[in-house]
Amino acid sequence: MAVRAVRGAVQLERDAADHMDEQVGELLTAVLERNGLTADDLISIWFTATPDLHSDFPAAAARKLGVDGLADVPLICAQELEIAGAMPRVVRLLAHIETDLPKSEIAHVYLGAAAALRKDIAQ
Repeated sequence: MAVRAVRGAVQLERDAADHMDEQVGELLTAVLERNGLTADDLISIWFTATPDLHSDFPAAAARKLGVDGLADVPLICAQELEIAGAMPRVVRLLAHIETDLPKSEIAHVYLGAAAALRKDIAQ
């Protein structure tokens, strides 16, 4: 079993807590499903949000998913750098996981318009 990292991002249409809950839930669910993971495989998740998102914490949105065992996974949030021309309203995640998958088979998940952020690894 190896420790790996999986990345993901989603662009929100608006800064609203219910919308963040929905979009972060979709992102985290996709990361888990596409990599065959359960909460037991998660070591920690680091969420970032662009400075224009104020409605809620992405980690709080993840907790609302009700995924069995997610309450025992350390989650943290931080703010992305404010860079001129950067895509607005983006939540990113970096999940540290335990898996037998080689690095080349990790499915990084970039949903919707956020796929443009990393065309090289978005699946």
